[in-house]
Amino acid sequence: MIRKSKQRDKTSNRFIRWVLIAAGTIFVGLGTLGIFLPILPTTPFLLLAAACYARSSKRFYDRLINNKWFGAYIKNYREGKGIPLKVKVYTISLLWITILFSVFFVINIFWVRVVLILIAVGVTVHVLIIKTYRQKKE
Repeated sequence: MIRKSKQRDKTSNRFIRWVLIAAGTIFVGLGTLGIFLPILPTTPFLLLAAACYARSSKRFYDRLINNKWFGAYIKNYREGKGIPLKVKVYTISLLWITILFSVFFVINIFWVRVVLILIAVGVTVHVLIIKTYRQKKE
């Protein structure tokens, strides 16, 4: 019996391969938007993109993993190292500034305000639960 590796092999079906490449590209786009829109998460979309690329294109996967903006986040998250403290502080601060601005100045519907606050609490808890990555000083 042949053992399968933890990372699945690249798919051989051309159609599925192109669908995975397209999905990976969409996920990279959504992850990029998540950098600027606090309600949209960045890391899960980048992890989905990495999974799609790993099954469809070594070239796209390598480009994503070695990207100067995204690569370190994906590597650290996948290796269980976590997220740097600076990124956590920035993420939570921007999240709450945006949510509170929307709640007080943009949204007039009470239940939408409540949903936004609940989303902010959920994202904050999620970010705080993730291990904090500490770089080793050399």
